[in-house]
Amino acid sequence: MKKDKKYTFILLAGSLGILLGPGAAAPAPAQTATKPAASKPATRPAAKKSAPGKTALPPGIVWRGDRATERAFVADLAKQYELSRLGKVTLQPFSTISGIDAVNSGSADVAGSARPAMPGRAEEANLTFYPIAWEAMVPITSPKNPADGITLKQLYEIYSGQLKTWKDLGGLDEPINLYAIAAPLDGVDYVLRKYIYNKGDQPVWAGRQYMNTDKLEEGVTIDPHGLGFTTLSSVWNNKAIKILKVEGVAANTSTIKDGSYPLYAPLYLAAKKDSKNFEATEKFIKYASSDTGKAIIRKHQLVPVDDAPALMAELDANSAWVAERVQGRGEPRPTSAPNATADYLVRTQPNSVEAQEAKARAAEIMAQKKAAKKSGNP
Repeated sequence: MKKDKKYTFILLAGSLGILLGPGAAAPAPAQTATKPAASKPATRPAAKKSAPGKTALPPGIVWRGDRATERAFVADLAKQYELSRLGKVTLQPFSTISGIDAVNSGSADVAGSARPAMPGRAEEANLTFYPIAWEAMVPITSPKNPADGITLKQLYEIYSGQLKTWKDLGGLDEPINLYAIAAPLDGVDYVLRKYIYNKGDQPVWAGRQYMNTDKLEEGVTIDPHGLGFTTLSSVWNNKAIKILKVEGVAANTSTIKDGSYPLYAPLYLAAKKDSKNFEATEKFIKYASSDTGKAIIRKHQLVPVDDAPALMAELDANSAWVAERVQGRGEPRPTSAPNATADYLVRTQPNSVEAQEAKARAAEIMAQKKAAKKSGNP
């Protein structure tokens, strides 16, 4: 008797970063991407059985959130956390909203987010957002693009569809191909839109839309006329990406600390205090602020919140300054913060590269200030 032949068909799922059609204004792109299948609720990781002579691994937690936060520090932090036998962290990177909603529903324990809670959104009302690290939101393009920087007013005009060519930014007479995130209330785009429009969910004129910053970055690398926004920690060592200066200031850990780079924001871990697994979740959040956690954060070109405590109090003032610059008004950045940062780093990390960069920047600013006084334009 002959055996029946069996055939196996394998379906390759497409990338979640499908490029939607050009010419659309978010949040309604020109083409509709295939909606990804709803993710299955996370299975709660069980405590690992210990080998003879070893202590059992404590109960695990599920982290879900945006790819920017995962790449920034969470993946590395979770790996070290488990190696230290403190607990298992199951990572489910997808999007900001998916993480927040999963924590709210109980299918995840902690969310990663590049933005704070959205006012008025019921799913976020009962979550606590813990600021972990300071990040810079940066405009990116291809290294083949001759443009070097951008102003806040230009960003406003580009995202609202008023400014459309690189020639206005010191580049070639070519169209600006604007890249954005299609998912609603994404962390990175939310921060940018909150800064320049004072509304995190402001619709913008973006013809190329992706599901996450990972795919957005891939699109920009192959487009010499592309412009998008992502996080400094994601691209600082990517040679296929050029990071544009904003208001003449390059994004780095020194300019984040002293507040001279204007588009800075905290990265958060969000949790629900009344969840059944909050004790294990809180343990992981505290680990992120430990000396080991801070070392991991610094390694990724981020600034632990404790390293720049004054920034949180200055967020509102910085937002007001950005709003003025968006309108083409406002004074230059204050110079006291760079000097204070340089003094702090020289005292605490005298031989570090950061200390030397901060000293050089403070000296440059002081020289500019003296030159302005001599010319009668303080």
